[in-house]
Amino acid sequence: MPNTYSKMYCQAVFAVKYRKAVIEDSFKSELYGVIGNLINETGAKTLIVNGHFDHVHCLFRFFPKHSVSEIMKNAKSKSSKWLNESKLLEHRFEWQSAFGSFTYSEKEIATVFDYAKNQETHHQKMTFKEEYLMMLKAHNVEFLPEYLFKELE
Repeated sequence: MPNTYSKMYCQAVFAVKYRKAVIEDSFKSELYGVIGNLINETGAKTLIVNGHFDHVHCLFRFFPKHSVSEIMKNAKSKSSKWLNESKLLEHRFEWQSAFGSFTYSEKEIATVFDYAKNQETHHQKMTFKEEYLMMLKAHNVEFLPEYLFKELE
């Protein structure tokens, strides 16, 4: 659509299945690079991928023709396949089935980028569960607490 103009940004957050802390320093940069490339493969544009030992934050620009679910499906399925085929872990790796996605305006991107970039610092003060609940509440996302971390516990 030649006359469609947009600039949409999304931060997607997802955890390792059962929130196991298995993302190791030895391969996390490579894993984040793989995830960023997989997001780009869909036609979206990765701004940053970063995380902690048990979860990942992806900040990217996308277009109206894109579905955030399809972008995440591609990134999560192919990155877990890459990780399993690379044999960087002794056991089979899986991401949790769900993810959180939050949209931002252009003026918020620098702040969100810095937040994603500084995950190690944030998690010296709060857990992933606390962080995720904070994000859901900040974006007024309705959720049922009994289902929120069911897969993660």
